[in-house]
Amino acid sequence: MFTRKIGIDLGTANTVVFVPGRGFIINEPTIVALRKPENTVLAVGVEAKEMIGRTSEEIVAYRPLKDGVIADYYITKALLTYFIRKAVGRGNIFKPDVIISVPAGITQTERRAVINAGEEAGAKNVFIVREPVLAALGAGIPINARSGHMIVNMGGGTSEVAVIALGNIVSWASVRIAGNKFDQAITDFVKKKYSLAIGEQTSETVKIEIGSALPTKEKTEHQLRGRSLTNGLPKDVVLNSNEIAEALQPLLIDIASAVQNVFNETPPELVADIMGKGIILSGGSAQLHHLSEFFERFLGVAAYVAEDPLFCVAKGTGLILDHLEVYKQTLLNKR
Repeated sequence: MFTRKIGIDLGTANTVVFVPGRGFIINEPTIVALRKPENTVLAVGVEAKEMIGRTSEEIVAYRPLKDGVIADYYITKALLTYFIRKAVGRGNIFKPDVIISVPAGITQTERRAVINAGEEAGAKNVFIVREPVLAALGAGIPINARSGHMIVNMGGGTSEVAVIALGNIVSWASVRIAGNKFDQAITDFVKKKYSLAIGEQTSETVKIEIGSALPTKEKTEHQLRGRSLTNGLPKDVVLNSNEIAEALQPLLIDIASAVQNVFNETPPELVADIMGKGIILSGGSAQLHHLSEFFERFLGVAAYVAEDPLFCVAKGTGLILDHLEVYKQTLLNKR
């Protein structure tokens, strides 16, 4: 079967690709490995991530997106080419229509760069949709309803807060705090408290295994190994979930403050709707333990993690692809 439609959740940390009738066919890191100085692409996705911290200086792993937007056009095009070819498969003579997610605050220049990169990577037509809208669709929120709904989409580079009603974003905010900053906070915490240097993948593993938004009576533990900053030798340390909560607290407060600011800019009638329905949390970073409870304590509003939060944006692209002609007139922007 020829693939003519593809939905791409182009995230700062991970990229998820959806194809109608086949589901989620790709979920790989948004990373490209290059060989210096000729800048030839060696690997993309999982293979490129495995090279981080394990290669010579002439091989460099890049994340071509920063805070959800293109930071390096050439590398982003290589990334999209890889994902589109992998989704389409060999022998497909048709160029597919592609939907790509973009941050709510994307500029016209950044919008144009995404479209150009997609077309040069092999797409027939490139349509872009703002991430909060896609996340809301994927989370099962009826975005065309008159009542207001709030979505907090926490990815790798940004956390975006949006109030949606009648198919439009009424008020929104974007903060450059999400999964990558969480990883860095854990790295800094371990360095300061234990004089231990750990790598990017180690801090991410710690976050996934025992990451918590709140301290709890029943702590979970994780043993990790790094390089002692005292004598340069390998050293083992046991971290617990309450320590991770301590490390992440300032970042989570900043995100919650952004949510509070969006409430302040939202019409009272829609705020009343959200108070009744609660806040929906989506994105990979929404999988942090006790996150909904943290938001409830800070904001006084019920919060719920969407089903399969990591895939909400990709699910949203799938729903639009199923009704592409209808959405062309409303949500989709080609130029």
